[in-house]
Amino acid sequence: MKFFTTAPSVRNIKFETMNKTELKGTLNEQKGKLKQKFAALTDDDLMYAEGKKEEMYGRLQKKLGKTKEELHKIMEEI
Repeated sequence: MKFFTTAPSVRNIKFETMNKTELKGTLNEQKGKLKQKFAALTDDDLMYAEGKKEEMYGRLQKKLGKTKEELHKIMEEI
């Protein structure tokens, strides 16, 4: 029995790359807005590594004195 797989087309690869680029731009925009709203925040506070979301929220909670729920609300507003 043979299994056939199809390679992603060039169009799909470009689309995926564009989405990642757009996502990075959106994240940078959100970081900028947070830094405007909370002048005490630094790039290190907003550093996000994949799989480390809770760690970032912990840093923000400590720095801003906000609860996790308050931070989620702030993020939704941005």
